[in-house]
Amino acid sequence: MRIIRYVEGNGQPQSGVLADGSVYELVGGWENPSAGRRRAAEADIQLLNPCTPGIIICAGGNYRSQLAELGKPVPDEPPIFLKGINTLAGPGDAILHPRELDRLEYEGELAVVLGRTARNVRAADYRDYVLGYTCANDVTASNWRADGQWTRAKSLDTFCPMGPWIETGISGESLRLQTRLNSETVQDCQTSDMVFGVGELLEWITRWITLQPGDVLLTASPAGVGQMKPGDTVEVEVAGIGVLTNSVAWRT
Repeated sequence: MRIIRYVEGNGQPQSGVLADGSVYELVGGWENPSAGRRRAAEADIQLLNPCTPGIIICAGGNYRSQLAELGKPVPDEPPIFLKGINTLAGPGDAILHPRELDRLEYEGELAVVLGRTARNVRAADYRDYVLGYTCANDVTASNWRADGQWTRAKSLDTFCPMGPWIETGISGESLRLQTRLNSETVQDCQTSDMVFGVGELLEWITRWITLQPGDVLLTASPAGVGQMKPGDTVEVEVAGIGVLTNSVAWRT
Protein backbone atom coordinates (compact mmCIF):
# COMPACT_ATOMS: atom_id res chain seq x y z
CA MET A 1 0.00 0.00 0.00
CA ARG A 2 1.21 3.52 -0.84
CA ILE A 3 0.23 6.08 1.78
CA ILE A 4 0.56 9.71 0.72
CA ARG A 5 0.01 13.26 1.93
CA TYR A 6 -1.30 15.55 -0.73
CA VAL A 7 -3.23 18.65 -1.67
CA GLU A 8 -5.87 18.92 -4.34
CA GLY A 9 -6.31 22.37 -5.83
CA ASN A 10 -6.48 24.94 -3.04
CA GLY A 11 -7.56 22.40 -0.44
CA GLN A 12 -5.96 21.43 2.83
CA PRO A 13 -3.23 18.79 3.16
CA GLN A 14 -4.63 15.35 3.83
CA SER A 15 -3.54 11.74 3.87
CA GLY A 16 -4.66 9.12 1.39
CA VAL A 17 -3.87 5.88 -0.38
CA LEU A 18 -2.51 5.92 -3.93
CA ALA A 19 -3.45 3.01 -6.20
CA ASP A 20 -3.98 2.54 -9.94
CA GLY A 21 -3.81 6.24 -10.73
CA SER A 22 -6.37 7.24 -8.12
CA VAL A 23 -6.30 8.61 -4.58
CA TYR A 24 -8.48 6.97 -1.95
CA GLU A 25 -9.44 8.00 1.56
CA LEU A 26 -7.12 6.65 4.26
CA VAL A 27 -9.16 4.82 6.89
CA GLY A 28 -8.05 2.96 9.99
CA GLY A 29 -5.31 5.42 10.96
CA TRP A 30 -1.63 4.57 11.17
CA GLU A 31 -2.11 1.34 13.12
CA ASN A 32 -4.52 -0.35 10.70
CA PRO A 33 -4.54 1.59 7.41
CA SER A 34 -6.74 0.70 4.48
CA ALA A 35 -8.26 2.40 1.45
CA GLY A 36 -11.75 3.89 1.58
CA ARG A 37 -13.73 5.74 -1.05
CA ARG A 38 -12.10 7.34 -4.10
CA ARG A 39 -11.20 11.00 -3.60
CA ALA A 40 -9.29 12.18 -6.68
CA ALA A 41 -7.25 11.29 -9.72
CA GLU A 42 -3.48 11.12 -9.19
CA ALA A 43 -3.03 13.70 -11.98
CA ASP A 44 -5.06 16.26 -10.01
CA ILE A 45 -3.04 16.25 -6.78
CA GLN A 46 0.32 17.49 -5.55
CA LEU A 47 2.33 15.14 -3.35
CA LEU A 48 3.68 16.47 -0.04
CA ASN A 49 6.13 14.96 2.46
CA PRO A 50 4.28 11.75 3.34
CA CYS A 51 3.92 12.23 7.11
CA THR A 52 4.14 14.89 9.81
CA PRO A 53 6.42 13.48 12.52
CA GLY A 54 6.85 14.91 15.97
CA ILE A 55 10.39 13.51 16.05
CA ILE A 56 12.94 12.87 13.29
CA ILE A 57 15.65 10.73 14.84
CA CYS A 58 18.70 9.77 12.83
CA ALA A 59 21.45 7.18 12.90
CA GLY A 60 24.94 8.27 11.89
CA GLY A 61 27.88 6.22 10.64
CA ASN A 62 25.70 3.15 10.11
CA TYR A 63 26.94 1.79 6.76
CA ARG A 64 30.09 -0.29 6.58
CA SER A 65 30.85 1.15 3.14
CA GLN A 66 30.87 4.73 4.41
CA LEU A 67 32.88 3.87 7.51
CA ALA A 68 35.48 2.17 5.30
CA GLU A 69 35.48 5.16 2.92
CA LEU A 70 36.17 7.53 5.82
CA GLY A 71 38.62 5.20 7.58
CA LYS A 72 36.48 5.03 10.70
CA PRO A 73 35.96 2.01 12.98
CA VAL A 74 32.64 0.21 13.22
CA PRO A 75 30.86 1.62 16.31
CA ASP A 76 29.83 -0.56 19.23
CA GLU A 77 26.62 1.43 19.71
CA PRO A 78 24.49 3.36 17.20
CA PRO A 79 25.38 7.07 17.07
CA ILE A 80 22.08 9.02 16.98
CA PHE A 81 21.02 12.66 16.60
CA LEU A 82 17.87 14.68 15.89
CA LYS A 83 16.69 16.85 13.02
CA GLY A 84 14.07 19.54 13.58
CA ILE A 85 10.64 19.09 12.01
CA ASN A 86 11.18 22.44 10.26
CA THR A 87 13.51 20.52 7.93
CA LEU A 88 10.67 18.62 6.26
CA ALA A 89 10.24 19.01 2.52
CA GLY A 90 8.37 16.98 -0.05
CA PRO A 91 8.85 15.58 -3.53
CA GLY A 92 9.71 18.34 -5.99
CA ASP A 93 10.45 20.91 -3.29
CA ALA A 94 13.69 22.88 -3.53
CA ILE A 95 16.50 22.24 -1.06
CA LEU A 96 17.64 25.71 0.00
CA HIS A 97 21.39 26.42 0.01
CA PRO A 98 22.47 29.22 2.41
CA ARG A 99 24.64 31.77 0.61
CA GLU A 100 27.18 31.83 3.43
CA LEU A 101 27.67 28.04 3.32
CA ASP A 102 30.69 26.60 1.51
CA ARG A 103 29.58 22.98 1.10
CA LEU A 104 26.10 21.44 1.10
CA GLU A 105 25.94 17.63 0.98
CA TYR A 106 23.34 15.05 -0.02
CA GLU A 107 22.90 11.87 2.04
CA GLY A 108 20.47 9.41 0.48
CA GLU A 109 18.75 7.30 3.13
CA LEU A 110 16.03 4.79 3.89
CA ALA A 111 13.47 6.32 6.25
CA VAL A 112 11.31 4.28 8.63
CA VAL A 113 7.85 5.59 9.56
CA LEU A 114 6.36 4.38 12.85
CA GLY A 115 2.80 3.09 12.94
CA ARG A 116 2.45 2.47 16.69
CA THR A 117 3.72 3.98 19.91
CA ALA A 118 7.18 2.45 20.39
CA ARG A 119 8.82 2.17 23.79
CA ASN A 120 11.26 -0.56 24.90
CA VAL A 121 10.93 -2.27 21.53
CA ARG A 122 12.68 -5.62 21.18
CA ALA A 123 14.68 -5.88 17.97
CA ALA A 124 12.96 -9.13 17.05
CA ASP A 125 9.55 -7.42 17.26
CA TYR A 126 10.33 -4.22 15.36
CA ARG A 127 8.01 -5.02 12.42
CA ASP A 128 5.05 -4.68 14.78
CA TYR A 129 5.86 -0.98 15.16
CA VAL A 130 6.72 -0.03 11.58
CA LEU A 131 4.06 1.43 9.30
CA GLY A 132 6.33 1.47 6.27
CA TYR A 133 9.31 3.01 4.53
CA THR A 134 10.08 6.01 2.37
CA CYS A 135 13.07 7.74 0.75
CA ALA A 136 14.87 10.59 2.47
CA ASN A 137 17.76 12.97 1.95
CA ASP A 138 19.58 13.88 5.18
CA VAL A 139 20.87 17.19 3.83
CA THR A 140 23.93 18.42 5.69
CA ALA A 141 25.78 21.74 5.87
CA SER A 142 29.17 20.07 5.88
CA ASN A 143 31.46 22.82 7.13
CA TRP A 144 29.02 23.74 9.89
CA ARG A 145 29.12 20.15 11.10
CA ALA A 146 32.92 20.22 11.05
CA ASP A 147 32.94 23.11 13.51
CA GLY A 148 30.75 21.18 15.96
CA GLN A 149 27.47 22.97 15.15
CA TRP A 150 25.46 19.82 14.47
CA THR A 151 22.05 21.37 15.07
CA ARG A 152 22.76 24.12 12.56
CA ALA A 153 24.37 21.65 10.16
CA LYS A 154 21.42 19.26 10.14
CA SER A 155 18.31 21.29 10.92
CA LEU A 156 18.00 24.15 8.48
CA ASP A 157 14.69 24.56 6.65
CA THR A 158 14.27 22.02 3.78
CA PHE A 159 17.11 19.80 5.06
CA CYS A 160 14.94 16.65 5.24
CA PRO A 161 13.09 15.96 1.98
CA MET A 162 11.05 12.75 2.17
CA GLY A 163 8.80 10.86 -0.20
CA PRO A 164 7.29 10.26 -2.57
CA TRP A 165 5.09 8.06 -0.34
CA ILE A 166 5.17 5.52 2.47
CA GLU A 167 5.35 1.98 1.13
CA THR A 168 3.89 -0.62 3.49
CA GLY A 169 4.23 -4.39 3.38
CA ILE A 170 7.95 -4.48 2.52
CA SER A 171 11.07 -5.23 4.54
CA GLY A 172 13.83 -2.67 4.90
CA GLU A 173 16.51 -5.27 5.48
CA SER A 174 17.82 -5.71 1.93
CA LEU A 175 16.80 -2.92 -0.42
CA ARG A 176 18.94 -1.24 -3.06
CA LEU A 177 19.55 2.42 -2.23
CA GLN A 178 20.80 4.77 -4.94
CA THR A 179 21.42 8.51 -5.09
CA ARG A 180 21.82 10.33 -8.39
CA LEU A 181 23.19 13.84 -8.84
CA ASN A 182 22.19 15.34 -12.17
CA SER A 183 21.40 11.80 -13.40
CA GLU A 184 24.84 10.44 -12.40
CA THR A 185 24.80 7.67 -9.80
CA VAL A 186 26.83 8.77 -6.77
CA GLN A 187 25.61 6.29 -4.13
CA ASP A 188 24.68 2.66 -4.71
CA CYS A 189 24.38 0.19 -1.83
CA GLN A 190 22.16 -2.41 -0.22
CA THR A 191 20.54 -1.62 3.11
CA SER A 192 21.94 -4.95 4.31
CA ASP A 193 25.26 -3.06 4.57
CA MET A 194 23.95 -1.31 7.70
CA VAL A 195 25.90 -1.96 10.89
CA PHE A 196 22.70 -1.77 12.94
CA GLY A 197 19.49 -2.86 11.27
CA VAL A 198 16.10 -1.24 11.75
CA GLY A 199 15.24 -3.55 14.66
CA GLU A 200 18.51 -2.89 16.46
CA LEU A 201 18.13 0.87 15.96
CA LEU A 202 14.58 0.89 17.32
CA GLU A 203 15.58 -1.23 20.31
CA TRP A 204 18.43 1.17 21.13
CA ILE A 205 16.47 4.38 20.62
CA THR A 206 13.26 3.37 22.38
CA ARG A 207 15.08 2.47 25.57
CA TRP A 208 15.04 6.22 26.25
CA ILE A 209 12.94 7.94 23.60
CA THR A 210 9.30 7.01 23.03
CA LEU A 211 8.32 7.24 19.38
CA GLN A 212 4.77 7.91 18.28
CA PRO A 213 2.82 7.00 15.12
CA GLY A 214 4.13 9.09 12.25
CA ASP A 215 7.56 9.65 13.79
CA VAL A 216 10.53 9.00 11.50
CA LEU A 217 13.82 7.15 11.85
CA LEU A 218 16.54 7.92 9.30
CA THR A 219 18.88 4.95 9.04
CA ALA A 220 22.07 6.72 7.77
CA SER A 221 23.76 7.01 4.40
CA PRO A 222 26.23 4.73 2.56
CA ALA A 223 29.51 5.64 0.86
CA GLY A 224 29.46 8.34 -1.78
CA VAL A 225 28.15 11.35 0.18
CA GLY A 226 29.08 14.46 -1.76
CA GLN A 227 28.45 18.08 -2.59
CA MET A 228 25.43 19.55 -4.31
CA LYS A 229 25.05 23.10 -5.58
CA PRO A 230 22.26 25.43 -6.68
CA GLY A 231 20.97 24.28 -10.04
CA ASP A 232 21.58 20.60 -9.26
CA THR A 233 18.91 17.91 -9.15
CA VAL A 234 19.27 15.08 -6.64
CA GLU A 235 17.30 11.83 -6.72
CA VAL A 236 17.13 9.25 -3.94
CA GLU A 237 15.74 5.90 -5.07
CA VAL A 238 15.00 2.91 -2.87
CA ALA A 239 13.96 -0.30 -4.62
CA GLY A 240 10.39 -1.26 -3.83
CA ILE A 241 9.50 2.29 -2.80
CA GLY A 242 10.19 4.87 -5.51
CA VAL A 243 12.21 7.97 -6.31
CA LEU A 244 12.44 11.20 -4.32
CA THR A 245 13.49 14.11 -6.56
CA ASN A 246 14.49 17.59 -5.40
CA SER A 247 16.28 20.54 -6.94
CA VAL A 248 18.80 22.77 -5.14
CA ALA A 249 18.32 26.55 -5.04
CA TRP A 250 19.83 29.51 -3.24
CA ARG A 251 18.15 30.45 0.03
CA THR A 252 16.83 33.99 -0.20
